Formats: sequence, structure tokens, C-alpha cells
Amino acid sequence: MVTTFKIAVLGAQGVGKSAIVRQFMYNEFSETCIPTKSRRVFLPAVVMNGHVHELQIMDFPPISSFPVNTLQEWADSCCRGLRSAHAYILVYDICCFDSFEYIKTIRQQILETRVIGTSETPIIIVGNKRDLQRGRVIPRWNVSHLVKKTWKCGYIECSAKYNWHILLLFSELLKSVGCARCKHVHAAIRFQGALRRNRCSIM
Repeated sequence: MVTTFKIAVLGAQGVGKSAIVRQFMYNEFSETCIPTKSRRVFLPAVVMNGHVHELQIMDFPPISSFPVNTLQEWADSCCRGLRSAHAYILVYDICCFDSFEYIKTIRQQILETRVIGTSETPIIIVGNKRDLQRGRVIPRWNVSHLVKKTWKCGYIECSAKYNWHILLLFSELLKSVGCARCKHVHAAIRFQGALRRNRCSIM
């Protein structure tokens, strides 16, 4: 049986949201930063522990605020699909304090405006640009402690440029969205899809 998970990727401009998605989808990275102007949707398939899961990854441009209701969501084409996502990836740049404040605000808005009964929707905080950690503005331990202990969210640092922890991010995401069959310590994960030429695996 194939299950479909809708994943929303949010963050301030220039944090590397699209770079993370493109590294995951195509195993490629561009040094040229092209701001995301509209919502982009990617449809990869994931085979994890022998079970197929279809992903609908929605890469959103920076939004001023999380839509408080369905009417507001559909009034702005850039926000469509946000409120019905099964999980959220909130990306910040470890070298930019303002980008962390942005996802802090968005996370709080998600908790306050999501549909009743969906408060357990997984949120994973991602610190991108680990390759530039000498320019880090907040100590990793401080962020990790806040996110895991206070916010009760998952936390991962990655480097879209060097494809570091990108597969781990999506592997952990699948576990968090309630994929009971995927909750194994040494889960095998393979990615397939018309948009992805090479299959990858981690053990």
C-alpha cells in the first residue's frame, strides 16, 4: 500500500530551502542563489524498509505569516497547501540570527493556527550551511536544547552544498510523520522517482 505525505519547507530568503530540496531530489548544488518567488512542488517516491511512500514536497517562498484559515490560505497562491501539510521543515541559516527568529515566529504561528486536532503535526528545525560553522551566530547546543527540550521539535544541522545530512533529514522526517514501519534504528531507505536518476541508500 502506497501512502502519501505532504511536506512543507519554510524559511527566510537565502537560507537554502530550495538547495536542500534540489540536493535531495537531484543530487546537485548551485552556488548561484535564485530567490524562490512561488510555490514549487516535487513528487519523489521513497522506499523505506520495503514500503513505498510518495512525498509531496512543497518548497515555499518566504511568507509574511502563516495563514490563519483556509480562506486566507487559498487567497494567496504562495500559501496553498500549507495548512494541510503532514509535516513542516523550518530552515534557518546558522550564520544568520534573523533567519532563526523568522522560523521561531512561523513555528509559533503554526501551533496557534493549525486545524484543531492536528497539534501533533511534526515540525523539524533545520540549521543549514553547516559548512560555514565558523560564522555561526548561536551555539549549536543552545539551539538544540531550545528546539528539543522546549519546542519539542526535531533538530538537524546539514549542508546543502556538500550533501551532508540531507538524506538523514528526510529519513527522520518519515519516522516523525507516523510511519510505524519506518521506526527502526537502522532503517534502510531508497529514493526513486521520475525526477531522480540515481537511487541512493543509507543503512
